[in-house]
Amino acid sequence: MSRATRPGALIAALLLALIVAAALVVPWLSPYDYATPAWTEIFRSPTVSGGHPFGTDSLGRDLLVRVMWGCRISLLVGIAASLLSVLIGVCWGALAGYAGGRLDGVLMRTVDVLYAIPFIPFVIVLEVAFGRNFLLVFVAIGAVSWLDIARIVRGQTLAIREQEYIEAARALGVRTTTMLRRHVLPNLVGLVAAYATLAIPGVILFEALLSFLGLGVHPPLASLGSLVAEGANEMQAHPYLLVLPAGFLAAIILCLNRLGDALRESLDPRGDGDGHD
Repeated sequence: MSRATRPGALIAALLLALIVAAALVVPWLSPYDYATPAWTEIFRSPTVSGGHPFGTDSLGRDLLVRVMWGCRISLLVGIAASLLSVLIGVCWGALAGYAGGRLDGVLMRTVDVLYAIPFIPFVIVLEVAFGRNFLLVFVAIGAVSWLDIARIVRGQTLAIREQEYIEAARALGVRTTTMLRRHVLPNLVGLVAAYATLAIPGVILFEALLSFLGLGVHPPLASLGSLVAEGANEMQAHPYLLVLPAGFLAAIILCLNRLGDALRESLDPRGDGDGHD
């Protein structure tokens, strides 16, 4: 990591840690919950003295607690779906790159076909077929977000396959599964770690888009995307309902992108240390 990237990455890490800590602690300490309406507290403006520093929504629910729950859900979906996509993409790309030949062609043509499937109609079909389920959000996002890493891992595996130690192991009769586990996958750890960090913001935005369109989490549970959708309906009369969750969503995305860039630069053997942002 270059000198110029360290302060930015450190600030991003500290801010993200503060958001995560608040998301875990605030709902636990608050006397309010995210689901229970309070009809006498509807549309309270943000005020510290009134007990609602972020104000309340159209049902009188405390917006601070709901935003913190939204951060929990968005981060949970982002991390879990990214892990699923990395697992599928690494296995798929490593197998295609190492095997080569017809198997490589079949696997990568499958990736091309999946690229051509529109994401939103695909999610709608899943919800019609299996019902609206929170776990379906993980499956839907993870099922399409592994395609990029599969291609990246395949290209890297093609280069690793030509190394002398790989040819020596192949000459000794090492099985394909053992070769992938011991020699190929360990050399992909840095690349995969950097990609996974950069993939989480994209997954969070996917989830926010689904929730904004009403295809994500079920009310009264909230993600940052669903809170932004609710705030957009009241943005003229009560702009805080939009600005606050949108601000947290933007902050999380920016922090994760900054950390991902810093990790990529630190793992890039060709980095020249110029630290451009």
